[in-house]
Amino acid sequence: MHVTQLWRYPIKSVGGERLETAALTELGVEGDRRWGLVDESTGYVLTARREPKLLMATCVLREHEPITTTDTGDTLRTSADWTEWLGRTVRLQEAGDTGGTYENPLDIENETDWMSWQGPAAAWHDSGRSRISLVSTGSLGDWDPRRFRANVVVEGDGEDDLIGSSIRIGDEVRVTVTQGIDRCVMVTRPQPGLERDLDVLRTITQRPAATFCIGGLLEQGGVVMVGDRVDRDT
Repeated sequence: MHVTQLWRYPIKSVGGERLETAALTELGVEGDRRWGLVDESTGYVLTARREPKLLMATCVLREHEPITTTDTGDTLRTSADWTEWLGRTVRLQEAGDTGGTYENPLDIENETDWMSWQGPAAAWHDSGRSRISLVSTGSLGDWDPRRFRANVVVEGDGEDDLIGSSIRIGDEVRVTVTQGIDRCVMVTRPQPGLERDLDVLRTITQRPAATFCIGGLLEQGGVVMVGDRVDRDT
């Protein structure tokens, strides 16, 4: 397998930027999920599970500043900008020593029975067991990779067979693959050029493990680039 796409998502649940090279640290792709939008009414980190409109904006990281452009061309930089655009009071917050609280509907068809959990510190990831994610073109098929927000897209297939092993990406990076990634209603949400599609999640839940993409933790950081090989470490 080799890398065909690299992605960074500076603000949790907001569209991200495609990269040619990426620096990887113990927190994953440098700058990935580094900021979140805290809903002032609940104290929870707002995600596209609760607010689908987030996916209609795209964020890039420039000199350590997340700069977001909406699907209508507005630029969002501050908490006030985001509050005005969303129509709810939010705070753009950089990740720190305390993890965020997230929500997910247990009933994906009707989006009811919401449950919450505490995520890890230092970056706004859902789980401390996965700081970088990977998916293959074989698994994606005709699905757009933006639905799954994986950091690394590789040509080939069979990534689920790597769970529990160590992999090499390029010459420097080593990753322990810890899990298949559970999926939620977010993969069904519309994005620029993509319509709402409940069949995506219905199809995933019929898979033997009901997961899609693999996630892991960095053993050794470094720089990766499009074209790098991905191999099981021996």
